[in-house]
Amino acid sequence: MTRYFIEVMYNGAAFHGSQVQGDIPTVQLALNQAISTLLRQEVEAYGASRTDEGVHALCSYYHFDLEQPLPENFKYKLNSILSEHLSINKLFKTVDPEFNCRFAAISRTYRYRIYTEKNPFKYHRAYYFPFQIDRALLNETAKLLKQHTDFETFSKKNTQTYTFNCELFESYWEEIGNELHYVVKGNRFLRGMVRGLVGTQLQVARGRTTIEQYKSIIESKDCTQADFSVPGHGLYLENIEYPEGSLLELVDKYHQNK
Repeated sequence: MTRYFIEVMYNGAAFHGSQVQGDIPTVQLALNQAISTLLRQEVEAYGASRTDEGVHALCSYYHFDLEQPLPENFKYKLNSILSEHLSINKLFKTVDPEFNCRFAAISRTYRYRIYTEKNPFKYHRAYYFPFQIDRALLNETAKLLKQHTDFETFSKKNTQTYTFNCELFESYWEEIGNELHYVVKGNRFLRGMVRGLVGTQLQVARGRTTIEQYKSIIESKDCTQADFSVPGHGLYLENIEYPEGSLLELVDKYHQNK
């Protein structure tokens, strides 16, 4: 039995989240159906991250197991089956057949995009936020988060997790063109966490919450004090990292001959 990893990219606006929910269109369901169709057998792929409805991915991973070798040009053929909203970027096989794309990840990076001037071409690609923002306060709120490890405040209720502790490696705001982006990288994230971090920081930047109140919110461990109201379509899963040498990339012959 060989375990394969596929690196995927998707437009979250076309899906009701990443995880299977019966017959509701999700990323996992689309992948399962496409892989099963191509291989002519039932195959189930498992995801590295469970994104909410509307959330996009520039880089996420799914793994599946197979006894027989993959057909030639697997990536090319699978992309021809998948809709225009979902694509396979890379294909790998694992060194360890038990290597799990969700639990073996050593970091994940998310980016939340905000724009302040109305632009129809950014609709459902970023969050339209036409309000005065104090950049100095935003920078301060982002830095403060790295001083904490318990993020229970920013976890939605009814979540299945053994701990609310997360280590943030990066947390900052930056300007990209005429957009404002929040970038956060950590070893793990809780359900709804990034949107909670963004929404709560924006309340401070708008002057609705003071820095002292913000500190108290973080330490409260009460999710009702955080602001999760920012929409999913501003959020991008940007990258997932695994231990070096754990994945071996497989390249289609179609691309080797180009």
